[in-house]
Amino acid sequence: MERIYFDHAATTSLDPEVLEKMLPYFSAEYGNADSLHALGRKAMNAVDEARDKVAQLLGAKPNEIYFTSGGTESDNWAMFGGAYAQRRLGRKKVLVSAIEHHAVMASAEKLSEDGFDVQYLPVTASGKVDLDLAKTLLTGDTALVAVMMANNETGAIQPVKELATLAKEQGSLFFTDCVQAAPYLPLNVGELGVDTLALSAHKFYGPKGCGVLYIKNGVKMDRHILGGEQERGLRGGTTNVPAVVGLAAAYEKTVRTMQETNRKLQRLRALFLEKIACLDGVCINGDENGLPAIVNLQIDGVENSAFLYKMDLQGVCLAAGSACASASLKPSHVLTAMGLTEQKAKSSVRFSFGKDNTEEEILRGAELTVETVRSLRNF
Repeated sequence: MERIYFDHAATTSLDPEVLEKMLPYFSAEYGNADSLHALGRKAMNAVDEARDKVAQLLGAKPNEIYFTSGGTESDNWAMFGGAYAQRRLGRKKVLVSAIEHHAVMASAEKLSEDGFDVQYLPVTASGKVDLDLAKTLLTGDTALVAVMMANNETGAIQPVKELATLAKEQGSLFFTDCVQAAPYLPLNVGELGVDTLALSAHKFYGPKGCGVLYIKNGVKMDRHILGGEQERGLRGGTTNVPAVVGLAAAYEKTVRTMQETNRKLQRLRALFLEKIACLDGVCINGDENGLPAIVNLQIDGVENSAFLYKMDLQGVCLAAGSACASASLKPSHVLTAMGLTEQKAKSSVRFSFGKDNTEEEILRGAELTVETVRSLRNF
């Protein structure tokens, strides 16, 4: 059975061109980037080039780019490092959108346990943060505001630039998780006005286990991992040179081909929705003008767990929401924050398409979707 992969929001395959650029640093150029001999210097040169490339793509300075093990670590560092540093200035309030990734939500819960006043920014029915309510919640004692650029379950794009401006007016740090946005939206830290920003390579056809945290020069951040003096003394640990090289190569290709890829994804998404339009009781969760790759569907009369199971048996890979919460029986916190009932949230599934999906796969996936929904409803 040939599998059809519609779960690109969870992870993507490693681009062959990216793998080719990574391979020398697994064997021939295997030096530790912090060693002073020739092999070490070659490795460090590769890391420096990768840092320069990522900085250029984000409109940042190279010394504002820090390499991490992925999105979760970057989120944790931005949340804890920023909040604790701000607390020493007398600020103890943290604002987090109600639809953040679990890495941010769990960090917020820990900050609350540590004495911070954590408040959650509500979202509208379309899944966007309510700017008017955000204005009322932002005060002079707000240490940190965290709002993702685009939601990983619905694809809803958030008003990050406007929120960052509001945060600056109160002297608060602003962090945005761009892990899901990076493959589809151009990112420029200067234009966005953010203090910290997170990326993860495996969302844009790079290697798993490698991410970025942008930290604006002048922003005070607590040291994250104790040990060596890597990443300018803030994050110890031997640099994963092949992964760093892969991240930069993957992001460079993603940015270069973004417009073309987005046009293709928009066509595929529209085709899929056209072919399942014969089903009644199906609606889109969130803003229809969100990320081009994601469509989150609420399917009346169908439990998402049964739907996912039957589709998987037929070779279609899908998700109900974030892969980081796939083992949980709880309804999606993103969908319930948007006002969906628990029952409707548990009847929702996420299709996320990728650059290598074909029209034939879309047509077959839509056909199986219609058949499976009808079968489950009849049952």
